[in-house]
Order: sequence, then C-alpha cells, then structure tokens
Amino acid sequence: MGILLVLASVAGVVGLVRSAETSIVVYAAKDDIPVGQAVGPDQLVTVEVRLGAMADRYVTEGNIPGGRVAVQRVSKGDLVPASSLGAADALGRSPIAIVLQEPLPAEAVPGRRADIWVAPPDGRNGFAEPKLLISAAEIAHVQAAASGLGSPRETVVHVLVDPDRLPQLLGAQANKARVSVV
Repeated sequence: MGILLVLASVAGVVGLVRSAETSIVVYAAKDDIPVGQAVGPDQLVTVEVRLGAMADRYVTEGNIPGGRVAVQRVSKGDLVPASSLGAADALGRSPIAIVLQEPLPAEAVPGRRADIWVAPPDGRNGFAEPKLLISAAEIAHVQAAASGLGSPRETVVHVLVDPDRLPQLLGAQANKARVSVV
C-alpha cells in the first residue's frame, strides 16, 4: 500500500511539472503597431511562451482574425493581446496625418497626448493668431519624412481625432492653415 502511495505521488508531481512546462506559440509585434493600422502576418512574429491560464488573452499562432485593425497601440516586441484588435469602426476615432515643418519635442511619442493648434492664413502672407482646435489628441505614430535636396525636413504625426473634430482639422489642412502639435 505504501509503495502505491509513493508511485501515485510521483506520478502526480510529474504530471503537475509537465503541465506547468507547457508552452504555446503566440504573436508579438515585429515593429510598433499604431492604432488604426491593419494587422496581419506581416506585422507579427511568433514566440513560444508559457502563459498558463492567461493564454486565451493573446493572439495565438494561426488565429489572426481577418480584417482587424489595432484599437490600441502595441509596442515592438510586445505580445499581441486579443483585445488590441478590433473592427475599424470600433475605434471611434480616425487616425489623421499632420505634416509639420518644425521639430517635435522628445516627449511627443506614440501613446502620449498632444494639443492641436491651428493658425489660419490672414490673407497678407501671414497667419492669424493660433487657436486650440483639439485638446489631448492621442499620438498614434510619428514618422520622420525623407527630405530632398534643399527641402525642409518634415515630420508626419498621426493623431487620433474624434469624428466631430475631423471636419475642422481637415478644413484647416485644406485651407493651408499652419497646424501645430503641442
């Protein structure tokens, strides 16, 4: 009877250790994935991890839902949570590119908030006094645009804009207003 108890105990410990060592293959971001970007196999790499009961919270190998976009930012190398992918209409905000001639502060990085100021043209080769258009817009992506010979260096900032503010920002850009991200 004693030998049977010892054998059952050893079998139980071996089974417990094997279940704890079970790893699965999930996806991680190959590069930063900004909010609003379509997510597919090209943006992801596979990694083998041990997640235990948390495994269902992440996108596992072979289970990339089609037609999904990032509804939250995923940094390079981070595991991709299933909750970070959704339908484009679930965003509630639209990513809009703003081209800036002036450099951005070092703090203006994806995930941070910034105010969008607009100075309309004054009709005399200048600009009127700037006005706050959007307060605390989320920065989704920052990209240094390539500069050509003799052209100024530009920075493209993608910010997430609520639908009610979208026409005003697009109108300012179309009318050649000076847009600043602060």
